[in-house]
Amino acid sequence: MRITDLLKAEAIQLGAKVSSKSAAIDTLVALHDKSGNLKDAAAYKEGILKREEMGTTAIGMEVAIPHAKSEAVKAPALAAITVPDGVDYESPDGAPCKLIFMIAATMDGDVHLEVLARLMQMLMHEDFTAKLKAAKSPKEFLDIIDKQEAAQFPEEAAAPAAKKDGYQILAVTACPTGIAHTYMAAEALQKAGNEMGISIKVETNGSGGAKNVLTADEIANCDGIIIAADKSVETARFDGKPVLSTKVADGIHKPQELINKIVNKEVPVFHSDKKAEGGSSDIGNESFGRKLYKHLMNGVSHMLPFVVAGGIFIAIAFLIDAISGAPQDGNFGSATPAAAWFKTIGGVAFGFMLPILAGFIAQSIAGFVGGSLAATGSTFAAPGGDGTAVSGFLGALFAGFIAGWLMKMLEKGCDHLPRALEGIKPVLIYPLAGLGIVGVMMCAVNPIVGWLNGKLTEGVSAMAQNPALIVPVCALLAGMMAIDMGGPFNKAAYVTATGLLASGAIGTNEGPFMIMAAVMIGGMVPPIAIALSTTFFKKKWTAEERKSGPVNYIMGLSFITEGAIPYAAGHPWPVIPACIVGSAVAGALSALFGCTLMAPHGGIFVLPTIGNPLMYFLALVIGAVVGALLLSVFKKPVAKEG
Repeated sequence: MRITDLLKAEAIQLGAKVSSKSAAIDTLVALHDKSGNLKDAAAYKEGILKREEMGTTAIGMEVAIPHAKSEAVKAPALAAITVPDGVDYESPDGAPCKLIFMIAATMDGDVHLEVLARLMQMLMHEDFTAKLKAAKSPKEFLDIIDKQEAAQFPEEAAAPAAKKDGYQILAVTACPTGIAHTYMAAEALQKAGNEMGISIKVETNGSGGAKNVLTADEIANCDGIIIAADKSVETARFDGKPVLSTKVADGIHKPQELINKIVNKEVPVFHSDKKAEGGSSDIGNESFGRKLYKHLMNGVSHMLPFVVAGGIFIAIAFLIDAISGAPQDGNFGSATPAAAWFKTIGGVAFGFMLPILAGFIAQSIAGFVGGSLAATGSTFAAPGGDGTAVSGFLGALFAGFIAGWLMKMLEKGCDHLPRALEGIKPVLIYPLAGLGIVGVMMCAVNPIVGWLNGKLTEGVSAMAQNPALIVPVCALLAGMMAIDMGGPFNKAAYVTATGLLASGAIGTNEGPFMIMAAVMIGGMVPPIAIALSTTFFKKKWTAEERKSGPVNYIMGLSFITEGAIPYAAGHPWPVIPACIVGSAVAGALSALFGCTLMAPHGGIFVLPTIGNPLMYFLALVIGAVVGALLLSVFKKPVAKEG
């Protein structure tokens, strides 16, 4: 499918007068509607606005490409406007947009992504965009697109011409979302190679999977490989070749510089520690911090679906029990059969969370097992699990990284084994040895964390015996809920609160209920603070993080602190301190306002059991806002972090 198949003359408006981004969107939606592309213009516009909430679709260079999949679209189509005076579209380079395409896509297939990728590559050519902006009629506008597309993407030629024995340079581009920057970097490298007279082939790891995949023969015959990526890609296949690894942004803005480094032989040879048919390896010229970050992101990205889906199922369970009038006690959330079903399924998903995190950080069976042992609190004395030795989230991180490094050492140690044993190493030696090493390691680590957990609980319980210390104790326990979000500190605070609730072991009758209220509010603040930050401070987060952020409103209100774990794992320095302060503020205010709670769980779904509910909600809002504001101060914008 070509771009000119999707763009009708009546869906093009040249010389449009629009005063704002909103007005530009309205104009383009109206063009789609007038051209008969939509079933419901309002519903389609809602999809466009939701996409813009994730981050602006302006790509710089005075161009924007808003897009959305929607049930309101009849068939994939394009609309376009030129704005001679320019319009502020929140472009990353700050320039006003003068050329805007809007893609309307149906829910079946990824046509909009294919067209978007093609448009991105075409719009990297400034002479092409200049011609479009200067077009005098829709027919001329379409002719310009048709000629550029025919020249750049001839239907019979899938790849650029290679030299007789292959390509001089190969490249791989990838970004976390796999839409814009992936293809912009590919086109910039291809364009630079053509201008420099160097044959180059670029593999794109986009949202639709890898395209233009590099073959073994091409890799063997090339002079070097450029990896312009912000996520892990398969690198073991490049063993023995010069490999330059850099940010995807460098592929867009410094293509000639990257190519020259390969040509001038300024790039070291890469030696993989994995077989070419499996997995990705660290590139030698990457910094230790970048390697660490990519491994961490690999674990977090795979863990996120389990957190989101499991958390929502548990929230539904609380809602069902609340509607049915079930007793709001320790069994709340599973009192009715329907609620118990949702709670059980959600709990199963949550049970996979830590093993998935550790497993994909380590990329080995040892990591998965280590994460599971951290969740169960396995020890030598109680291999089946000890509730006092659960190391939780921090234990899973420890298991993931340590298991990964141990497995690397094990693989290197096995390099000298006889060739006859080569086939059984990945199916027997590595899993067996890794399982034993990590099992011993976690059984040794978990009791230490459990001991610290127990001492912490005893100390807090002793402090809570004095009514005069209720407010500081509430602040302390609420802050602890945000330290590791489900780990030993979090569990210590929660167990202390529930234990005091059961025993009433404080000088006043209201004391246990005030402690419980503070602990729950402390666990509600981190996800809500994250959601607020991704909503109002968009430049601080990636598109994927912004997309997942709103789910944390639900998780926070449902007292599911784990919704903030992916963000804490990816950005521990800004997220954890900001959330600790926000939670502590909320806990202190809850105690000052005299708020109480008789149920040990449930979030907003146990509202009838909350004493002074309006002030409790106010404390929650203040704490979450404090956390979000601190995040805006502590966390650098995404571009600067990169």
